[in-house]
Amino acid sequence: MPKFFIKTYGCQMNERDSEQVAHSLIARGYERVASETEADVVLLNTCSVRDLADQKALGKMGMLGRMAKERPHVVFGFLGCMAQARGDSLLHNLPHVDLIVGTQKFHRVADYVEELVARKKENAERRRQSRMNDLRFSIVDVAEEVGSQSTICAQELAPKQATAFVSIMQGCNMHCTFCIVPQTRGAERSRTIAEIVREVRELAAHGVKEVTLLGQIVNLYGRHEFPRIDNKSPFVQLLETVHATDGLERIRFTSPHPIGFRDDLIEAIARLPKLAEHMHLPLQSGSNKVLKAMHRTYTAEKYLDLVARLRHARDGIAITTDIIVGFPGERESDYQQTRALVEQIQFDNAFVFRYSPRRDTPAANMAGQIDECVKEERNHDLLGVVNESARRANERLIGAQVEVLCEGPSKTNPSRLSGRTRTNKIAIFEGSNELVGELVEVQIERASGFSLYGTPTARRTAHAAIAA
Repeated sequence: MPKFFIKTYGCQMNERDSEQVAHSLIARGYERVASETEADVVLLNTCSVRDLADQKALGKMGMLGRMAKERPHVVFGFLGCMAQARGDSLLHNLPHVDLIVGTQKFHRVADYVEELVARKKENAERRRQSRMNDLRFSIVDVAEEVGSQSTICAQELAPKQATAFVSIMQGCNMHCTFCIVPQTRGAERSRTIAEIVREVRELAAHGVKEVTLLGQIVNLYGRHEFPRIDNKSPFVQLLETVHATDGLERIRFTSPHPIGFRDDLIEAIARLPKLAEHMHLPLQSGSNKVLKAMHRTYTAEKYLDLVARLRHARDGIAITTDIIVGFPGERESDYQQTRALVEQIQFDNAFVFRYSPRRDTPAANMAGQIDECVKEERNHDLLGVVNESARRANERLIGAQVEVLCEGPSKTNPSRLSGRTRTNKIAIFEGSNELVGELVEVQIERASGFSLYGTPTARRTAHAAIAA
C-alpha cells in the first residue's frame, strides 16, 4: 500500500484543504503516515500570508532534496497558496519537486499523484534495464476552475472526532492592501446552503459535535450569489439551517470582517444557542489613518461600537483578534492609538504580527516602510498588553463550572485530556478516554494566560448554561 505525508502551513482553510486531499488519496488506497521518512508521496500545503510562512515551506522542501536523491521513487509536491503565487518558478531552485497545485485544484491532486507515481515506476524500470537516464517531468496546475468551491466537501474522521472544519466559500473581494489572499485564492465563490448542510449532517451523524464554518470573509458568504430572504443575509440563512442539525452542539465561524456584522447577524448571534460564545474579529490597527491605508473600510470607533453590540447580544462572549504592527507609514502616535484601543477592549487573546511585505500587494510599494527593529519593539510591547488581558480573562473563570468539548489527550501532557470551552479557551483536566468526543462540565481550579485547568464533574447532554 503506498503511503503519503502532508504537512500543512497556515490557517484553518489550509488544514481543511489538506483533509480533502487526504480523503481523496485514502479513497485510492493510500495510507497516511506521520513522517515524510515513511512516505512514498510527500506534500507540503503552503501559506503565503507572511514571508516567514513561505520560507518555512521552501526550507522544508530544500531539506527533502537529499531524500529525493536517496529515494528517487518518492513524489514531492507543493500545494496551496505559495504554489498558486509562485507556480513553476518553484522548480528553478528545487528540481526534485514533481507537483505544484494551486488553491482551486485540490480535488485534482490524487489524479496527479497517481500519474507521477506511475512515471516514477517507469523510471525505475528504465534504471533496472540500464537504459538512459531518468526522464525528468513535473506537473504544474495553478489555473482557475469554475465550481472549485464545491470540491472541498469530504474528509477523513478519526475515531471519536469531536470537531470538524467545513469550508463554505473560497476567495476574497476585499483587497486589503497588505494581503495576498485575493491573488492566491481568487474572487469570492460560495457553496450552496444545501451542499453545506448535507456535509454538516454527515459529520454530525458520525459523532461530530462542533463545526467551524470557514471562509476568507466568512460572514459575507453568498452575498453575490444568493438573495436575501425575509431581510436575512445568505450567511444568516446558512447559520439558521446548520443550527437545525440534529446532534450538533456547537457552531463557530471564522474569519469574519467587521463590515459583515449587520443587524440580522447580530440578532442571530443573540438567539441561536448553538453559536459558541466566541468571535474572532480582526482589528488590524487602532489608527484610522492606518486602517484607511490598509483599505479596511471601517474606523476604530465603528469597531469599538461593534464590540459593544456583540457583548450586549451575547453575555460572556469572548473576543479575539488579529493586529498588524509596523504597517508602512505607521507613526508612533498611530501605534499608541492601537495600543490604547487594545487596552480599552480587553481582548481574550490576539495574534499580533509584524507587517510582512508581500509581492504584488499595494502596501509593499508604499512609502514609509518601517524598520524591522521598530516592528519588533511594537510587537513585543503589544504582546505584553495582550498577554496580560488574556491572563485576566482566564483568571476570572477560576471557581466557575464550564462546558468543555473533550478533543483527546493534551498535546503537552498526554496523560491528561484537553478540550475547548464555548469561548474557545483550552481546558486541561484528568479523566478516562471515555470522555473523548463528549461534552464535559469542568470545575476550573487554576488558569494561565493560555489554558484553564480543572476537574471534570459531569457529562453534559444539553447546551451550556453559562458561557466560558
